[in-house]
Formats: sequence, C-alpha cells, structure tokens
Amino acid sequence: MKHTIPAAMISAPGSGQGKSMVTAALARLHRNAGRKVRVFKHGPDYLDPMVLEIASGQPVYQLHPWMTGEAECRWRLLEAAQTADLILVEGSMGLFDGDPSSGDLAKLMGIPALPVIDAYGMAQTFGAVALGLASYDPQLPVHQVIANKVGSPYHAELLRQSMPPGMELLGAIPRNDAMNIPDRHLGLVQASELHDLNERLDQAAAVLKEAGLDALPKPVTLTGDAPPPAEPLLAGLRIAVARDAAFSFIYRGNLDVLTAMGAELCFFSPLTDEALPPADALWLPGGYPELHAATLATNTPMLEAIRRFHGAGKPILAECGGLMACTEQLTDKQGQTHQLLGLLPGHAAMANRLVALGLQSLDTALGQLRGHTYHHSTLDTPREPAARACKKAGSPGEAVYLDKGLVATYFHGYFPSAPKLVAAIFRGQPLTFTSNGKDS
Repeated sequence: MKHTIPAAMISAPGSGQGKSMVTAALARLHRNAGRKVRVFKHGPDYLDPMVLEIASGQPVYQLHPWMTGEAECRWRLLEAAQTADLILVEGSMGLFDGDPSSGDLAKLMGIPALPVIDAYGMAQTFGAVALGLASYDPQLPVHQVIANKVGSPYHAELLRQSMPPGMELLGAIPRNDAMNIPDRHLGLVQASELHDLNERLDQAAAVLKEAGLDALPKPVTLTGDAPPPAEPLLAGLRIAVARDAAFSFIYRGNLDVLTAMGAELCFFSPLTDEALPPADALWLPGGYPELHAATLATNTPMLEAIRRFHGAGKPILAECGGLMACTEQLTDKQGQTHQLLGLLPGHAAMANRLVALGLQSLDTALGQLRGHTYHHSTLDTPREPAARACKKAGSPGEAVYLDKGLVATYFHGYFPSAPKLVAAIFRGQPLTFTSNGKDS
C-alpha cells in the first residue's frame, strides 16, 4: 500500500533549539487553517507528545526503527496518511544524534528533514550550520531550514543571504514569549498542567504565520503494510491503569496493544481516588511521583487498596515512577521523606543529576521487550533483581524485581515489541529471562 501526502521531519542541530514548540506551533497553524494534521515523535518520549496532541487535536505515536520497529513506523505513517492533510514528525536531540537517529528515520521513511536552527548570536555562520546539516549525509534530503529566535528583520536578512546554493531559509521566527514553554528535570511540563496551553499554541501559530511558515511541505510517497491482527491473549482481563499528574508516562501504542489483545482498561488516580476499580491486574506507569509524594503518602485508603491487591498475589506492573511508589520510602528533591506503598523493600531518592538514559531491552523466552530508561532518582534495596534489562550497546541495564505478582523496574517497555511477554506479566504467569539475569 502507498499514499502521497505533504510531510516533514522537524529536527535541529541539537537539543534546546526550539524544535518541540516549532513542531507544536506548526501543527496548530495548519489545524487552524482547517487541515487535519497528524504528528509523530521520533524515539522514546512521553512529554512532547502530550503537547503535540493538544496542538494537533489528534493522537500522537512514537516512531523509532529499533524500539517500535521499521515495519510499524511505515504502517503508522501510512495509516495516518489515509485521512490526514499533513504529517509532521518531531525529531529527538540533534538530527544525527543516536542510533538510529532522527535522520535515519527520515531516510527510511523517505521524508525530508527540516531543521530548526537557533540563530541567537549568529549571522553568516548560520549558513555554515545549514550546509553542514545538508551535506553530512548525502542520502538525507535537507533543502530548507527554519531560523529560530531571530532578533530583527535585518538579522533575518543576514541569515537568508548566508544560505548556500540549493538551500532555502523557509522562515525566520522572531524571539517571542509565545514560543516558550516551561520545562523541568524530565523535559517539558505536562500539558495537563498548562491551563493556558491552547492560548499559547494559538499565539505561537500566529507568530509562525507572520514568519511565512504557513506553506505545506512537499508531498512524499509513503509505503507500508498492515500488521497481522493481535492474538486475544488478554481476553476477559480487566486492567486498572494509574493515570493522573503523578502517573502519566503512557504510550498510546501500549494502550492500543492491550485493548487489541482483548483487555478492558479502567483508569484511576492514586492521588485522588480512595479505592481501586474492580480489576484483575494493575499497571503503575512512570510519571512524577516525586512531585506528589506528600499527597500519595496521605491517601491511606488508596495505599491500603494497592497493598491488599499485592497481598492477594494479583499482577502489578510498576515502571520507573511506579517502581518508586512501590518502595517503602521516597525522598523528594526538597529532602522530604515520604512513606509509600512498601511493596518493595528499600528507599528511592531524587538525585541532583540524570542517573540513567538510553535504549534498553528485556530478553525473555516470550520475546524481547524493547524500550528505554530515563530517571533522576536512585534505588537502595536489599532485594536481588530477578533479571536485568540490556543496554542497546550490550552492557547490563536496569534491574527487574519480582515479588508475588509484582514486576517492578526503572525500565519503560514498548508493549507492542513483545505482546506475549506483556500478556504474561498482566496474567501473572511465570517469566523466564534469557539474558543478563536469571530464571524465575
């Protein structure tokens, strides 16, 4: 199958250039013009997609040739193209950073890269940066760039004149508060916390329109094949999923594959609810429990409900922030220590630096679960891990702890990469790890 549609990979020379807000503003600009815009995010990321969904009004999925698989990348784009007028893909880090990089994804999918370059403090050197991005990999088309944080019309003209032959400055975005969005230690502030986000996006879209960025990118032809139907491995199972300001790091693809396998999902808030919904299994995803530890610690009815669920031996998957909530104590960034679930002996504490970052996988007899790790906290526990994930580079990664039906780890898994393993976890079935760990 194939389909032709305007598409672009919004990238940058590195992090901090403004590509996230430019992508969101472009999506809102074209949405406000009456177009249906589908946006995707390269690589593992929970926070940018939250903003991009608000900007576009459409679901946002991850694309990553290693984590989600090349075939899924192709299908996601092709499926979106059937009903959309425009596809945007937001890159991660710099255009050529990582393995596979945003540039690698663009090449595989046949989508041109459109770098956003922070022009603050630059004049003619801007053209040299653009030329370097365009010539570094001859197989990747880079014909246009966007200048960000431009100081004046004269500054924009200098940038335009610096363009090398065959390249075009598509637009020059002036410095404007509308193009800023707050962030914290794990990235952007969650979209749900920005009560004026829609107004911010409309203002940013107006800035981009004034900069001449309302033209559609050139059409590309996307190809792909639909995946086979999911097996009904979770038919009849009801999974309670924690989802609120403390537990929000959830891939849409993960929810989709659970329902495709027959599970019924019910959502609850460990922050505000006092009881678990009736369920056969529980998922505590990542998020910001450290920002809400005091509220979690004082919601005694919920803590007791989860403890009873665990005591009954029912399946619980706790990822990253979910793992932190399962410990006996959590010390936040202010040095305050809070008593939490106590399902896993030990103490989680926020660190002053990034502790772990990167792609990892968990190898089992039921498949290889691919995903990533990214956290600013440490765990001190006497519990021996049942296994360890494996870093993409090959060395041991995050520990995986088992207790009754509990599977707890800092590792974030992309469920569609190993649906049989995910089904076994939520059914509480025995797991056999095949590398970097031991059988259980």
